[in-house]
Amino acid sequence: MEAGIGTLTRLGNERVDAVLVVVEPTPKSVEVGVRAAGLAEEKSLGRVIVVASRIRSEADMDTMRAAFAGYEIVAIPDDAAIVNADRMGVAPLDMAPDSPAVAALCSLARSLLPVPA
Repeated sequence: MEAGIGTLTRLGNERVDAVLVVVEPTPKSVEVGVRAAGLAEEKSLGRVIVVASRIRSEADMDTMRAAFAGYEIVAIPDDAAIVNADRMGVAPLDMAPDSPAVAALCSLARSLLPVPA
């Protein structure tokens, strides 16, 4: 979806399985992400997961932990394989399935699957 909180404001009171708030470790991104996570929680939309994208250092994660205390945070490392795949017009999963970012994204995807009964 588009950046910002517009989609969340238009959802009404419908519940979803999870709201993924994708944030980069920049002040503007964190600011918008904090508003989005807060709105999703306020509206009780469902599980809120902060996807900390393009993480380059422990300092980046410290920024995320400080801004999103109490939220589940999933770190996706900054990874040249993602940029290279995008430049070549292919899916990172196809081009570099063992790259750190792809592994983190696959782990996130698995965590969103329903638990078998």
